[in-house]
Amino acid sequence: MPRLRGLVELGKVNRLDVVKEVDFGYYLDGDDLGEILLPNSATESMLQVGDNVAAFIYKDSEDRLIATLKTPKAQVGEIAALRVNAITPIGAFLDWGLDKDLLVPFAEQTQTMIEGNTYIVLLYVDVSNRLVASTKLDKHLDREPADYQPHQQVEIIICDHTDLGYKAAINGTHWGILYRNEVFKELRVGYKTKAYINRVREDDKIDLLLDKPGFSSNDELANKIMKHLKENDGFSQVNDKSSPELITRLFGVSKKKFKQSIGHLFKAGQISIDSDGIRLT
Repeated sequence: MPRLRGLVELGKVNRLDVVKEVDFGYYLDGDDLGEILLPNSATESMLQVGDNVAAFIYKDSEDRLIATLKTPKAQVGEIAALRVNAITPIGAFLDWGLDKDLLVPFAEQTQTMIEGNTYIVLLYVDVSNRLVASTKLDKHLDREPADYQPHQQVEIIICDHTDLGYKAAINGTHWGILYRNEVFKELRVGYKTKAYINRVREDDKIDLLLDKPGFSSNDELANKIMKHLKENDGFSQVNDKSSPELITRLFGVSKKKFKQSIGHLFKAGQISIDSDGIRLT
């Protein structure tokens, strides 16, 4: 049966067939783009004609299409925190995990980038068909109406701290906000995680949650509390009278959730709640 073929995309991982083996590597069937070289240096295993591989397609220093089986730190349409390897007359070059660094043209820098620093960037293909990155996220995000449903799971990356909480990019396409009073651990810029849509407001602003609405983490928290006690000889100087800050630092949850969890453990006879802390029974 012939293999179903799809459009080969620059800057993304594609499923491609090996059509030719040469001394310096392999050629892959790039469909309308022609044969694409996969150098020996870009694969750690021996391949055979007819093999189907997951190859990332980008361009070499001479602007020729080239393939690699290495996984880059980000693909087109994705946002990542990447380190500047060098500053040149045409822009900054970032380490994205491949042999050839990724260009951020000066026109795509919100501020002058500095070698050695790490920046949040979005990858895209420009009008010249170059694979580049930009720190001007506002230019690329929220270009389409937000079409999300409440409780929908999404992928986010933390891009900034604000007075309200954390500004996050959703699926590389929209901005969202995690409110500080609903997050019980410090989130660093560049941190990627799953999140959930809480609501899309009338002004198209998107509110996010780290925990799925309605999800109870009491069992997980109870296990964490029991592990903490066992690692500390069965006792911890924390109880229902402790400060919210101490509880959040130890267990990453609100005081309300902590009190609920130790209440369940107490009723189950697994701990005692005393004036100086909690104990294993």
